[in-house]
Amino acid sequence: MTSAAHVEFTLDGQALRVPAGTTLAAALAMRRPGVARISVSGEARAPLCGMGICQECRLLVDGRRRLVCQTLCRDGMAVDTETRAGQNR
Repeated sequence: MTSAAHVEFTLDGQALRVPAGTTLAAALAMRRPGVARISVSGEARAPLCGMGICQECRLLVDGRRRLVCQTLCRDGMAVDTETRAGQNR
């Protein structure tokens, strides 16, 4: 169960609990290897600029593409890093 000080969500199907107010980019960095997605050329990508300009942190959040550096974690959200083969879109 979550408290007001923490939120719980799933990242690639695994439950995570982080302090309230944590961005998804920060939550991703807490989980090794911190990779957000795999590029079309097969390279690992992670959040880079932290302010939405580089677009390296775009992920599926509840089925919609979002910039995770600008998205706060919230209870029950489902995040897919698209790091598994064939999931780059």
